[in-house]
Amino acid sequence: METENQSADYRPLILVAEDDDSNFKLIKAIIGKKCEIMWAKNGEEIVSLFRENRDKTAAILMDIKMPVMNGLDATRIIREEGGTLPIIMQTAYAFSTDRENAMRSGASEVLVKPITLSALRNCLSSYLPELKW
Repeated sequence: METENQSADYRPLILVAEDDDSNFKLIKAIIGKKCEIMWAKNGEEIVSLFRENRDKTAAILMDIKMPVMNGLDATRIIREEGGTLPIIMQTAYAFSTDRENAMRSGASEVLVKPITLSALRNCLSSYLPELKW
């Protein structure tokens, strides 16, 4: 019984790196009721959030193209610093080179925008099976 309660109360911390306000609002609408969210608007900010919250963070959802530092560089830094958590990258471009570059940088998965409710939830659930929608 205790396990069921823990599972029902499970609210993983997801770090979200997204420079577009409307895209962030969509992500928040999709996962915000079941996940704690911390928002960064560029790669430098997400690296800082990761450093400050590395022991509490369950996953990172990150745009590839962002100002200041892109998602590829931020992912490389997080991996170089020993981050083994799932990093789910998102891109507005469905080019195979974007996916290849993201995977080479250390991404766990790549989703193509516009992100759908089912795609994002299914992806997160595959890495965080205790997360119940």
